[in-house]
Amino acid sequence: MDPAKTISADEYFEQRLNDQINWYDRKSGWNQLWFKRLRFAEIIAAAIIPFLSGFASNALAFKIAIGGVGVVVAVIASLLALLRLQEHWISYRATAEALTAEKFLFLTQTQPYDKEDALHLLVQRVEALLSKESAEWIRSVTKPPEGENRA
Repeated sequence: MDPAKTISADEYFEQRLNDQINWYDRKSGWNQLWFKRLRFAEIIAAAIIPFLSGFASNALAFKIAIGGVGVVVAVIASLLALLRLQEHWISYRATAEALTAEKFLFLTQTQPYDKEDALHLLVQRVEALLSKESAEWIRSVTKPPEGENRA
């Protein structure tokens, strides 16, 4: 390999590893935030239905409101199943933590990075983690949501 084309550990950290850790951290946080927001809205909407039912005996407006809130609950539940926010939140967090662990094992020259070719091993392991995450993401977005069958 041409030594002029190789990069240093610092360059790899700057150009690849830190960028990927930050990306997975941000995406994990975004998915967690939206999962919790939607789940909270779903819980509140579902709790409102029995409350409104007590007033709905003869009032058309309450019956319409109950139906509308029921639609909101169904839409939120469908979005949660479709977007898989919780699944992505957990997967992205696990990947960010695994990348961070590899980084600090390398920086502290802890096994398996206590050998001469530590940078090559780091690159192989990091790229394997990223490749695995990409494959899992493709699998998750191409499989049907739970309970849905493909025709």
